[in-house]
Amino acid sequence: MRKPLVAGNWKMNGTKASLNELKLLGDAYSAGLRAKVDVMVAPPATLIFVAAAGAVGTGIIIGGQDCHAKVSGAHTGDLSAAMLFDSGAKAVIVGHSERRTDHAETDADVKAKAEAALAQGLTAIVCVGETRAQREAGKALSVVAKQVKASVPDGASADEVVIAYEPVWAIGTGLTPTIADIAEVHAEIRKVIARKLGKEASAKMRILYGGSVKPENAKEILALEDVDGALVGGASLKAADFLKIIEAA
Repeated sequence: MRKPLVAGNWKMNGTKASLNELKLLGDAYSAGLRAKVDVMVAPPATLIFVAAAGAVGTGIIIGGQDCHAKVSGAHTGDLSAAMLFDSGAKAVIVGHSERRTDHAETDADVKAKAEAALAQGLTAIVCVGETRAQREAGKALSVVAKQVKASVPDGASADEVVIAYEPVWAIGTGLTPTIADIAEVHAEIRKVIARKLGKEASAKMRILYGGSVKPENAKEILALEDVDGALVGGASLKAADFLKIIEAA
């Protein structure tokens, strides 16, 4: 039985005042949901240290939104996995489509970042997903399969890696694939993981869905057999909305 994981990606949103939402979330989550669902929040890097301190005792995992593949060096503006870990993070998102698009990150780049995360003891949430053009061309499954094969570290275990499927065209647009489409892609990802890492790892590895997940659609999406949680963007910024998605999981 895979324990659901609901992860919130705050993206480039949030100041110290936003931590009040995290406190509200922690109070409600620790009161009854903790045993049933894992919860992670990835605030901007400026808030990780304070957020991690505030989350102590709540069970909420604090994560980073990206990391550099190297431990240290002349990389102005970047953060290493070691720095995230030192700030209190326990996980990190790598390969988000906004990083792949805005920063031209390749599958090899994503794999290197995931390997750096694992070396530091962080859980790597590896993001994959197709563009609208790729889906309309009938290439969604092949694109996602290629990304999974090339982005997930060789020999990774289900305890170290989480896959997040986020169709690029659904992120922040209010659009979502059909339930059948989501089920099809998640099933394909599990098959790819079985071929790459073995059946046991595939059976245990959590695969999240992301892309305009809201309280209104979460229950139907999260009920799918191969959907083990959600990677949530905008709806994770408000504790009340995020809690509804957690409850759906």
